[in-house]
Amino acid sequence: MNMTHYMALLADNQPWNLIIYMVIPVALAEALVATEFFTVFLRERAGAWRIWNKRIGIGLGFYFLGIFLNLMFAVVPTIEWRGAADIIAVGFYLSGVLPLFSIALLELGVIGKGKTEEEKMKLHFILLTVFLVVAHVAMVFGMVDPAIMGWDPNAAGAPAPMHHNH
Repeated sequence: MNMTHYMALLADNQPWNLIIYMVIPVALAEALVATEFFTVFLRERAGAWRIWNKRIGIGLGFYFLGIFLNLMFAVVPTIEWRGAADIIAVGFYLSGVLPLFSIALLELGVIGKGKTEEEKMKLHFILLTVFLVVAHVAMVFGMVDPAIMGWDPNAAGAPAPMHHNH
């Protein structure tokens, strides 16, 4: 089967790329979602949940900014695109930096200074939701065989299709 660059990146340099580009950001995002639920549900009684939510939001935002910069300068310039699925998968994965880094900036007080705590909580929730949507779009299109969306693996310069025996 042919792979998008998204899947090829995760498959290369096992297990490190998988850990760096998928496991760590997804685990932190899931922890952020969990603490977000408790923070929203408990509101004034959230205490420790809110502290963890803030720390995870800042850490994840800066971690993903590092991933974004690494991929934009080291990987993206060398990509020979494999059609629409490839572009969508990589583009949506990289776009995750916008909501995640915005969460970090919100938590650090760089953005949202004039907002009430309620408004900040709403913005935080919206940004997290946006990240979850773009991350899932990236995952879905990343798993698609790019030939399904029009890429011709037999075109000049295309890598040979990968065949796996099961």
